[in-house]
Amino acid sequence: MKDKIKVILVDDHAVVRAGFRMLLSTEADIDVIAEAERGEAACQLYLEQQPDVLVLDLSMPGIGGLESLRRICNRDSDAKVLVFSVHDEMVYVDRAMKAGAKGYITKNSAPEILVAAIQKIAAGGIYIEHSLIKDRLPQNSKTDYQSIVDALSPREFDVFLLLAKGLTAHKIADELCLGYKTVANYGTQIRAKLKVSSVAELAHIAMILGVMKN
Repeated sequence: MKDKIKVILVDDHAVVRAGFRMLLSTEADIDVIAEAERGEAACQLYLEQQPDVLVLDLSMPGIGGLESLRRICNRDSDAKVLVFSVHDEMVYVDRAMKAGAKGYITKNSAPEILVAAIQKIAAGGIYIEHSLIKDRLPQNSKTDYQSIVDALSPREFDVFLLLAKGLTAHKIADELCLGYKTVANYGTQIRAKLKVSSVAELAHIAMILGVMKN
């Protein structure tokens, strides 16, 4: 039998956490193993429990969700964090992805989206709620994006994938043994070719094309 996906819920509202827990308890492959109401506790619980996915609110007292996300991802570069927030502005999505989140959905989304996002991220994928991106991307077709990505050089493609995963230019430089300025220049060129400005948009294009494997 396949192991259940171990999930930690982090939200400062007990009623919200109870609702999440009730929803997820109906899924045979998901097990909520712990809860936290502050970022400080979330960081500690993550280290102790090692969940498969941590579901994180951004607006919390204390250090807050974004700083919690940064701390967790700095300690564990393989951390799988799904941001579940009331904020649907692109700036929040982009900051979360840059900080290391593997997904972003809003609290206005349908219940099944939370389940799908957890399952996708646990399997090594990226999940960004479609409605957050669809009106912000250029109106290119999948074929247009595919032709642009196909025309990228091998090194540009490597940088594209790592940017889409949320890695910083410094981390990409280390991973690919390139200079920071070289990676930054690649990033500028890639965004210009795809006519986007954010990491979240790059991630969504990678998802559309099916090239985001982990």
